Amino acid sequence: MDKSKFLSRIDLFQKLSTEELMQIEPIAPMNTIKKGTIIASPQHGGKLLYLVKSGKVRLYKLSEGGKELTVDLLRVGHIFGEIGSFTISSENMYAEAWEDCVICTINKPQFEQLMREKPELALHFIEIISTRLKEVEEMMEHMAYGSVRKRLLYLLHKLSEKFGSGFSMGGNEDTDRKWIELEVKLTHQELASMMGSIRETVTEQLTELAAEGVVSKEGLRKPLRVHPERLKMAWDACR
Repeated sequence: MDKSKFLSRIDLFQKLSTEELMQIEPIAPMNTIKKGTIIASPQHGGKLLYLVKSGKVRLYKLSEGGKELTVDLLRVGHIFGEIGSFTISSENMYAEAWEDCVICTINKPQFEQLMREKPELALHFIEIISTRLKEVEEMMEHMAYGSVRKRLLYLLHKLSEKFGSGFSMGGNEDTDRKWIELEVKLTHQELASMMGSIRETVTEQLTELAAEGVVSKEGLRKPLRVHPERLKMAWDACR
């Protein structure tokens, strides 16, 4: 896949023509980042916008005790970083390659020039910022005031939206045809980190949800599966 096609997968640039994408190529160097590499941190002074072209990126903060708290997982098309007064889910955060990634970067002067030349792109950028802020506020509200069960249900819903793919598990057609498989591997400890809990509690809650038919996981190496209709019913019962 050539670089312009990679750029077309970025949410910010999806509406641009091939010619416009080719104009952006020189100002957006592309780098392959190995799994586990820290892409950005509060110690990095550069004002950069990062574009996820392939792979997944984990955003996390450190608690006062040095414990990592996962804030978000980003997929292909997402952007993060800090450009001037605009911050995309990265203030005081670390960004780590969750798996091998291809990342592009645009620095502040080049990004500002791009926005001046393409006002419609600037409007789309503001829309992305607004949506991301709404998501963060919603997440923080649930994490701060919800029960452990409610937090886990909300997290499973958000992960299903980002990383879910539909399939049938067979059996009763009415109940089994709408399962979603999460295309991201998460341990119980990683889920606990994302919802501000502990592994043992998450394991207990997942066992209960599995008994209710909300989730299904066949073995440690198998991806987690979620039944959206049952997830919604469980969520409504918590409200």
